[in-house]
Amino acid sequence: MTGFRPLEAIYLANAVVLLAHQIDAAFWKEWTLFGLPGGIQLFVILNLPIIALVLWGQRSLALKQAGGTLLSWLLVAGGLFAAGFHGLHLLRGDEAFRLPMSLALLVATGGLSLAQVFCLLKDRAVTDSED
Repeated sequence: MTGFRPLEAIYLANAVVLLAHQIDAAFWKEWTLFGLPGGIQLFVILNLPIIALVLWGQRSLALKQAGGTLLSWLLVAGGLFAAGFHGLHLLRGDEAFRLPMSLALLVATGGLSLAQVFCLLKDRAVTDSED
């Protein structure tokens, strides 16, 4: 069995942290931040396609399929959005997501998303030079 390419490893780490954040988000009732009706029921339903896309992205990257790059950029966008959105709420004094693990997950997904951008750009440069 071969090891992960750097992009696959960063993707996997970011996916794990971002999905753990979604579990934490259920604790904090994140749907109230977005003003979504339906409570936990709708929140869980909305997370099903997100989880499916994250898993599909990992598979696509592992198989070196073109869709893996697009899904990797979507994961980056999700990670940066989560870190930025919650960072803004924290700066405004919101009481949610202030536990040490909540903060660690947000910082980790922000950092991993930036690292993933670097890997995506590096992968693109290598691909362009091979053409």
